[in-house]
Amino acid sequence: MQAQEILRSLRLPEFDDLSQFFRNLPATALGLAGARRSVIGDSPQLLTHYYDDARTMYEVFRRGFSISENGPCLGFRKPKQPYQWLSYKEVAERAEALGSGLLQQGCKPSTKQFIGVFAQNRPEWIISELACYTYSMVVVPLYDTLGPGAIRYIVNTADISTVICDKPEKARILLDHVERRETPGLSSIILMDPFEKELTERGSRCGVRIQTMQEVEDCGRESRHVPVPPRPEDLSIVCFTSGTTGNPKGAMLTHGNVVADFSGFLKVTEGDIRLLSDDMKALRPTIFPVVPRLLNRMYDKIFSQADTSLKRWILEFAARRKKAEVRNGIIRNDSLWDKLFFNKIQASLGGCVRMIVTGAAPASPTVLGFLRAALGCQVYEGYGQTECTAGCTFTTPGDWTSGHVGAPLPCNLIRLKDVEELNYFASKGEGEICVKGPNVFKGYLKDEEKTAEALDQEGWLHTGDIGKWLPNGTLKIIDRKKHIFKLAQGEYIAPEKIENIYIRSDPVAQIYVHGDSLQAFLVGIVVPDSEVMPGWAKKRGFDGTYAELCKNKELQQAIMEDMVRLGKESGLHSFEQVKAIYIHSDMFSVQNGLLTPTLKAKRPELRDYFKKQIEELYSSISI
Repeated sequence: MQAQEILRSLRLPEFDDLSQFFRNLPATALGLAGARRSVIGDSPQLLTHYYDDARTMYEVFRRGFSISENGPCLGFRKPKQPYQWLSYKEVAERAEALGSGLLQQGCKPSTKQFIGVFAQNRPEWIISELACYTYSMVVVPLYDTLGPGAIRYIVNTADISTVICDKPEKARILLDHVERRETPGLSSIILMDPFEKELTERGSRCGVRIQTMQEVEDCGRESRHVPVPPRPEDLSIVCFTSGTTGNPKGAMLTHGNVVADFSGFLKVTEGDIRLLSDDMKALRPTIFPVVPRLLNRMYDKIFSQADTSLKRWILEFAARRKKAEVRNGIIRNDSLWDKLFFNKIQASLGGCVRMIVTGAAPASPTVLGFLRAALGCQVYEGYGQTECTAGCTFTTPGDWTSGHVGAPLPCNLIRLKDVEELNYFASKGEGEICVKGPNVFKGYLKDEEKTAEALDQEGWLHTGDIGKWLPNGTLKIIDRKKHIFKLAQGEYIAPEKIENIYIRSDPVAQIYVHGDSLQAFLVGIVVPDSEVMPGWAKKRGFDGTYAELCKNKELQQAIMEDMVRLGKESGLHSFEQVKAIYIHSDMFSVQNGLLTPTLKAKRPELRDYFKKQIEELYSSISI
C-alpha cells in the first residue's frame, strides 16, 4: 500500500506527501502546555478504549469469545510437536472454575485481593490471570530474577496469601521464606505441575496448604460463583519493576490503563494490520514482538554468512533495491530480490510475519532499515515503560524512516520538560519526556515517596528519559536523566547515551561506561560479540579463539579506537569518550545479576562486580 493510501485509510487530512503531514503535526497536535498528541483519531479526547463493549480485560476476553465463535484461544507445544489449542470456551470454563475455587478457599472477589503468579509463560498463566479478572481480583506476577529478597519483599508488600506456581522448585523457594518466618501471610500455594507428597507434608508443617491447580478447579466446579466483573478504574495488575537500585517498585495498573494502551496500538495500525526459531517455524506467527538485541543478532548473522566481498556486495545491492521500495511506501515479500535472496530469511521466521514490533531499548536505524527490506514486512518501533502500560509512542504507518520511536499514541499526551543541568530545554524541542493519559499508572503500591517522584500533581509521568522532537513530529530518545554523574572537573555525564553510541561498534555486544566525581575521565567494560568479533578481528590480522582474542591487548586497542571513532561521528565531546577499556568474555545477564529482567544494566552491581578491573584501568592511565 502506498503511503498516501495509508493516510487515506486512516481518515487523515490530505497532504501532498508524508513530510508535509508530519510538518503539520506540531501545529495540529498541541495539547496542554506544549504537550503533543496523536493526530490519528476522530475525537478531541484521548483514546480510552477501542470497542465500547471491551473496557476491561475481562470484557476484552468476552468479546474475543463472542467474535471468534469459540475459536482457538491459547496455544502450546512440546518440543518438536505441533501446537495444541484450547478453545475460548475451555479457557473461560477453567478460569471461572479456578476463580470459584479461590473464593471457596477464602479469597474475596475484590480489588483488595492480590493473587501471586510465579510461573513462566504458559496457558495456565493466562487462565490464572483471567480467573482473577473474572472476580475482580488483582494479579501480582512474581519473578525469581529480581534478585535476593525480591520474592519476600513482593509477597509482604502486596499482602499475598495465595501464590499460583508452575513448578515444585518455585514452591520450595516460597516455603524457604515461610520457614524462616519472612512471609508470615503466605498460607496457600497452588501448583500447575505435579509434585511429590513430601512437598505437601513440608507445607503442612509450616502452615501452608499445597494443592494442584486441578484440585482448586474441581472445587470451583462443585461450587460455582457468579462472576464479579471489574470496572475500568479498578486495579488489574501490579507489576513490580526491578529498577537498578533498592527494592522493586510495584506499578499499579488499572483495567483502563491496559485497555487504553493497546487500544492506542490498534488505532495506529488499524488501516494496515493486514500487512525462537523452531517455535517461529512451527507457529508461523503474523505479528512478532521482539527486543532490538535479537534484531541485531539476526542482522549480524545474515551478514556473517555473506563471507566474501562479492556475496556482501550482492546482498547490499539487493537490500538497496528493496529499501528504495520501502521509501516509496511499498512493503512486499514477492519481488525478484525476495525470490533470489531474502526468502530463506523470511522462512526462518515462519514465512508469515507481517509485522514486527520492537521496543525496550534503542534500535539501530541501519538494522531496522535493512530488516524492513529483507523481511518484506512492517517493522514498528515503540517507546514506553511499565508506568505507562508499556507504550506511549509508536511508528505511524507510512513512515518507514528510522532513528526515532514514532509519534504519541492516541491514548496519551507527551511533553518535554527542561533539564537545565544537561542543557536540554523544551523551548528547543528537547527535555525529559513526560506522559499523561488514561494509560498512565496510578502509582507504586505502598510507596508514596517513589510515586511522588514519578507522578507530579498534574498527573504527568516523568520518565527519566531525554527526548527530542524531530522536524517530522516524531520523538527521538537522546539521553537518560537518572544515571547522570559529574566528573572531577565538573562536566555532567550521561553514560547510557554514550553506551548507545558505542554499542553500534560491530565487535561490541555489551558495554558499561563508568566514571565518578573523583576521576577526570571515563573507562569502559566491553563484552565482545562471540559470533561477530572473531571475523572482525581476522580482517585486522588477529587470529585465535574467542577466549584468546579477548586477552589480546592490541585487539583491545583496536576495539576502543572503533568505539571512539563512532563517538566522534556522533558528536561526543572529548570528556565523554572512554580512555581505557577492559575486555570481559562473559555476557552480562539476568542470571549473573548484572541485568534487570527487562535487560537494563544494573549499574551499581556492574560497578561492584568490576571494581578491581576499574581500579586497574584508572591506575594505568595518566592524564
